[in-house]
Amino acid sequence: MSNVILIFNLPTRTKQAARLLVLLTALICHTAGIAQSATPVKVLVLGDSLSAGYGLAETDAFPVVLEAALKKAGYNVNFINAGVSGDTTAGGRSRLAWALADKPAVVILELGANDGLRGLEPSETRANLDAILSELGKRDISVLLTGMLAPPNLGTEYGVEFNSLFPALARKHNAVFYSFFLDGVAGEPLLNQRDGIHPNRAGVDEIVQRILPKVMATLKRVRP
Repeated sequence: MSNVILIFNLPTRTKQAARLLVLLTALICHTAGIAQSATPVKVLVLGDSLSAGYGLAETDAFPVVLEAALKKAGYNVNFINAGVSGDTTAGGRSRLAWALADKPAVVILELGANDGLRGLEPSETRANLDAILSELGKRDISVLLTGMLAPPNLGTEYGVEFNSLFPALARKHNAVFYSFFLDGVAGEPLLNQRDGIHPNRAGVDEIVQRILPKVMATLKRVRP
């Protein structure tokens, strides 16, 4: 606030100083962030079973736990769980318009795991995610894209093509990027359900803890 005081103490309040004051005030308010927003910021999680909460109580699903963590940190947010178990990127693309009916300001895009499990062509996955991201960009929605890794049994060539499409799309669409949704959880028996694929509540907590800084960075992009 010292910068603002100095401007008011100038002998002559020029138009340039007034404009600077407005910019500084806006910067201070935006840096304070969504935490002080009177209206909750709607955050849509468009995903598959990993974010839908497959095998978990509703209160243990990723969007619910993440919302609670953000509120604890002072953010005024309202999460919409648009995760559908078994969904592919094609499925997410087909239901995008419906999912956006509530007009979210932020979308966490968590799709691609089932594409990899089914061995779908990475070019199809890329095209579907590209279309989703393009539509979100047209609507001026801030996006956090989460990456996924291909199953190793599909071979090195497939893995390289599949794994690389996520960061490439994040760069193309200027989306905040989290490299692997299951980072720190995949392959950890204590953090997964019996199927070894879906996180249990402890696994969800781990995901939320790791992804939280990226979510906060995405929220900062929301226009006041």
